[in-house]
Amino acid sequence: MRKAWGSPSGAAVRHRDTSRSLFCSAVPAKALKVTPALIALGSNLGDRRSQMIAGLKQLSTLIRTRVVDVSPLYETAPVGGPDNQGAYLNAAALVETHLDPKSLLEELQKIEKAQRRERIVRWGPRTLDLDILVYGDLVTDDEDLTLPHPRMHDRRFVMVPAADIAADYIHPGLNQTMGALLAALPVEPGDLTAVEADWGCSFIHPTTTEKAT
Repeated sequence: MRKAWGSPSGAAVRHRDTSRSLFCSAVPAKALKVTPALIALGSNLGDRRSQMIAGLKQLSTLIRTRVVDVSPLYETAPVGGPDNQGAYLNAAALVETHLDPKSLLEELQKIEKAQRRERIVRWGPRTLDLDILVYGDLVTDDEDLTLPHPRMHDRRFVMVPAADIAADYIHPGLNQTMGALLAALPVEPGDLTAVEADWGCSFIHPTTTEKAT
């Protein structure tokens, strides 16, 4: 069993059902005076799994940031965007960071660029997509960054991975837990399939070592 972020303070504790075998091995997570954030990962171009691994690996090496938990990997049907897109791989990562939200966004965009992400068509296919879903209890809406992510609570391909690792995290704008928001979404047959449970376990940092600047 491992501590789950039930709120930005990390006060709530959720006990995992290990019989599901959908999670990484237990890792002690000492609370830090830093900000928790949920990051969504997705890919539907090229070698999708390799793109996801590369993205998570780079995320795990970000300065003043550590990966606390990673959801299982899911294959999902595309939502919105051009017709005839290929299926996505999707996951979520819970991080602790000293970076402010815009700096974190800039670092995520650098990772996307390193994986040859091109922004041509809205919601179009992409080699790697990294989105900040929530950043602590911050609510903001400016030109560069809207938090929480404005469509996350409507998308099962986002909410299922997020609830896997942070079911009790309270959505700052809606004041409901990730688990409750997921439970309210209708299930479409075949929209989401778990394909790999422990794909990201090696990138979880079990200690609170802060990377040097």
